[in-house]
Parts: sequence; C-alpha cells; structure tokens
Amino acid sequence: MIPPFGHSRPFYTRPASVPADLPNQDDGVVRISLSSLIALHHAAESLPLKPGRIRSPVSGGYRSPFKGRGMEFDEVRPYMQGDDVRSLDWRVTARTGRPHTKLFREERERAVLLWVDLRHAMFFATKGAFKAVRAAQAAALLGWRAVAQSDRLGALLFSEETHIELRPRRGKAALLHVLSRIADHPAWQHRAAGSDALAAASALNQTLVRLRRVAQPGSLIILLSDFAYINGQGSAHLGQLARHNDLILADIHDPLEAELPPPGHYRVSDGERFLTLATEDPHLRERYRQGFIRRQTALQQLCRRYGMTLLPLTTSADPLAALQQGLGLR
Repeated sequence: MIPPFGHSRPFYTRPASVPADLPNQDDGVVRISLSSLIALHHAAESLPLKPGRIRSPVSGGYRSPFKGRGMEFDEVRPYMQGDDVRSLDWRVTARTGRPHTKLFREERERAVLLWVDLRHAMFFATKGAFKAVRAAQAAALLGWRAVAQSDRLGALLFSEETHIELRPRRGKAALLHVLSRIADHPAWQHRAAGSDALAAASALNQTLVRLRRVAQPGSLIILLSDFAYINGQGSAHLGQLARHNDLILADIHDPLEAELPPPGHYRVSDGERFLTLATEDPHLRERYRQGFIRRQTALQQLCRRYGMTLLPLTTSADPLAALQQGLGLR
C-alpha cells in the first residue's frame, strides 16, 4: 500500500502572496470553478490525445481491435469454416489454389473515461494549487480535446464519501455536464474532514470496480490521482482494465512529497490546526527522499507490468505543458 505524505488530514503552507483566509478563496488555488474549467477550451487544442486522424466525425475515427466487415481492408487469410463466402478473395484463391477470405477492420468510436480522485489526500499543496485542482484542470483539458475529436466522454468522480458515475456520451453537452459535476462535487465543501488509510483505500478500490463495469473494451481511461493507499487489490483492478483498454496514470504530487524543504522549522496548517515541521535531521531527510523514490518505482513497475502509461504532474506546474509532453511521448 502506498500512503500519501504526512497526516491523514490535508495540510498546506500558505505562500506570502496569498491572503490569510486562503481556504475560503475560490481563486484556483484550493478549489475550482466551472467557469475556469470552461476557459481551458482553447488551451486543449494543442493536446495530442489520439493516434492517427479522424476519418468520420460520426462513425468514429479509430480502428477497432475486432475484425469483421467494416470500412477498412485489413488482411487476407485462409478460409475458415464459418467465414462469409461473400468475403472470399478470388484472386488469392486462384493464385494459391486454396480458398482465402478478406478481413476488414471496423472503425469505431472511442470512449474516453476520466477517473478523477477527490479523496482528502488530494486537497494538499505547498506550491501552486491543490492536487485536486490540478486533477480538475487536467480533466477539463483532456475532456475538451476528446470532444473535439468526436470521442464519447464519461467520468467517475470519487471521494471517501461520494461516488459519481457519468456514462460516456458524445458532444459538448456531455463535457459540460462532467465539468459541472467536478466543480460541484461535495468534496470541495468538506475537504477539512479527516480520513484514515482504510477508508481511502476502500474508496479507491470501490471506484475501480465501478470503472471495470462501465469501461467498454477499447476505451481510453485516464486516471487522475496521487494514487495514495493503492494496494494489491487496486493494482489487480488496474491490470484487468489494462487487458482491454488503454490506460494513462496521471500521477499528481507536490514537491514537498518528493523532498523536504531546506533545514529549518516550517509552520503548516489545514485551515483548522497548525503544526511545526522540523527538517534539520539529515537522516530523516534521506529516509523521506528514499520513501518517495520507492513509491515512484512501485508505480513505474506497475505500469510496465500492465503496459500502462505513467504521466507525472505536479502541483507547482501548469498541467497543460506536462500533458503535452507526456501524451506526445506516448
């Protein structure tokens, strides 16, 4: 099981330029608004979200792994009992003396599913914006790009208390519905409540079970999370999903989770409580750094094992550049 940094309740350090009442601000740092997600429309045009080009805005622009009678010729193979005799390739049959049949690869629509983690550990940052904010922004960018490519868009939004399932649908209206449900999710209003490791792991596993139920083979599934408390059961669910779908794991972390700040004493808060973080001990600093490396190595090994793409995002950087680079490398 991979735990998040620090305490069970989300903490942040407040930059000097941010007002003292930061937890109540709707400024894109600790929460998100529907208007800000809609405003990402034009920025999403630069994302390389699909291989190849769209051949038809209605019938779909992706070659299906299922072979049959369709729009695009795929191959010729020896005739097998049960094949449609109308598909016989008479030229190859005459040349080889054995019956051969043509196979076609159908063009199908692709479903894009956004899996957005809004558990308590996602409401944390020391730089930039909360991990939950970055997840929402990345989801909006990917959603706009998917709609522009005539993909069907759906989403699973979850916290420890609430699971919202939105089935894939086509069109801008489907995207706006997804964005509004992200912006209005109850987790934004109740982020100060604590949760234990068991509840966090249970919420993750439950939503992966739901994801396996709604994901049709051939879907593109993008998981936006810090993957805190993912355990063996969660890893197994991901492996099953990866057998028939294309999975991208967008791993969101804060710089403080990778390495402690320079030696000193730092005051941190979740908006209700305050504590002092002491970072002078070099052995503590090294153990902390190695813990993050082990966590990242575990995620990398998981992705290699099941053929998934790992895409790192940070709270301190605009997600657009990271998505452009990561999706381009795919």
